[in-house]
Amino acid sequence: MIKTSFMFRARIEPMFKKYINYIKDNPKGYWFKAKLYGWGWVPAKWQGWCAIIIYIAFILALILTREIDIAGNPDSGSNFLTFALPIIISTALLIVVTYVKGEKPRWQWGQMNHEDRHDNNSKH
Repeated sequence: MIKTSFMFRARIEPMFKKYINYIKDNPKGYWFKAKLYGWGWVPAKWQGWCAIIIYIAFILALILTREIDIAGNPDSGSNFLTFALPIIISTALLIVVTYVKGEKPRWQWGQMNHEDRHDNNSKH
């Protein structure tokens, strides 16, 4: 058990350090950097983290303040306009913010070398 835990930590710790170094390498001051694996963004600066926290708080507020579904009342909490539409709009707004304030989105699997990253970001 201890040997397995040590081996797991030995593999995860360098990967975590590599990821932190990737996030810190942010000369253009992007709020969001492209994910190392896959497509999308991750917060890279405090402004990006604030945007994510505000988004999550808004979704939680919608969930916690939702009215209980009342049979026969079209204005109750399960109504599309009072529940799903604000979630869809806020998610679209978050995607717009990440696109405008982040690196150009791209599919990647691991870290690019410095020249490739510079060429790719200059097109943004």
